[in-house]
Amino acid sequence: MAVGHVPFPAMPALDGVRLGTTRAGIGKAGRRDLVVIELPDTASVAGVFTRNAFCAAPVQVAREHLAACRRQGQAPRYWLINTGNANAGTGAQGLDDARESCRALAAEAGLPAHRVLPFSTGVIGEALPMEALLAGITPAFAARSGQSEAWEQAAAGILTTDTQLKGASVEVPLGDRRVTLNGIAKGSGMIRPDMATMLGFVVTDAAVAPALLERLLRQAVDRSFNCITVDSDTSTNDACLLAATGQGAEIATDDEIRAFADGLEQVLVALAQAIIRDGEGATKFVTLDVVGAASRREALDVAFTVAHSPLVKTALYASDANWGRILAAVGRAPVADFDVERVTIDLDEVRLVEGGGRAPGYTEAAGSAVMAREEIGIRIDLGRGDSDARVWTSDLSHEYVSINADYRS
Repeated sequence: MAVGHVPFPAMPALDGVRLGTTRAGIGKAGRRDLVVIELPDTASVAGVFTRNAFCAAPVQVAREHLAACRRQGQAPRYWLINTGNANAGTGAQGLDDARESCRALAAEAGLPAHRVLPFSTGVIGEALPMEALLAGITPAFAARSGQSEAWEQAAAGILTTDTQLKGASVEVPLGDRRVTLNGIAKGSGMIRPDMATMLGFVVTDAAVAPALLERLLRQAVDRSFNCITVDSDTSTNDACLLAATGQGAEIATDDEIRAFADGLEQVLVALAQAIIRDGEGATKFVTLDVVGAASRREALDVAFTVAHSPLVKTALYASDANWGRILAAVGRAPVADFDVERVTIDLDEVRLVEGGGRAPGYTEAAGSAVMAREEIGIRIDLGRGDSDARVWTSDLSHEYVSINADYRS
């Protein structure tokens, strides 16, 4: 179940970038579950990772290897991704397995192991099936291709409970030149990233200095993946990686940086929204705008308080115009000196709340008509300042409970 169908885009080839997948049998039999992404030696790489204290072994190893590359003035050459098993909550054995995976792929490529970054997603608390994973590395490596279908196969190879592939591609004009950004992601449940998404991988042919690439990635993540929630759960495995191959135009001037930053945000927002549309059991795509806040942090706090409310989310699922649930969630947000008389709440074009209570012109019929839509906007004006924030979320359905009750079955 997903809200709307977003077709997988055609992905332009990027010089020096190749992707290979295989069916290794790590998770469900017969599906693509192991992906290799190859980058050229000229690339620079930036990454953001989960803040969960029980971060998975591959997250720890990816951080270690990324730091080792930077100390030696290098960049990672390969990303190795498996689905079907998160390799999280697996202790010392999990770290050994993540490192062994990197060594195996590095041996195929004739490189030191620190130039491989590992990523995993799937069930937490179970050891990686190393025999299957290691056996899959050679065919995944041999299958590398730079063509558009390789991006689509890789997008399929990183999914867990997702029902749709998630990809985005943008061309950024830079005067008489242009650069391309291609991105894929996975995520459907356990989505409240607090840094990135479940897994996201973006590659551009631009030449971008490492420090600038890191700054631009963090800025774009804060406006995209950090603004989505399905169920308020932050994964142990979240990671978002951005590679600039250096094969295309250099990003250096202020105008070029702004244009590139806009393109990067477009890609990440498209991927983030695709995750919400494909939220486990989702039947509604909800855009929450909070304006008139004293700070962006305050606006985000209000937006996420509403987005995380089980009562609001179940009302959305039922198409029930129970606007009191939205009002109550706004009122319990961590905002000091709240003046409810100044707050207005709108459901798309329908005013719900003003002056501390129900808006005089509100009717149940008007509210119900909006709640019956698949795509709904909620706008909250706090009347306190000039800051704002936008968050995307989904409803909470019977299917969400069923999917997660049966996840390991």
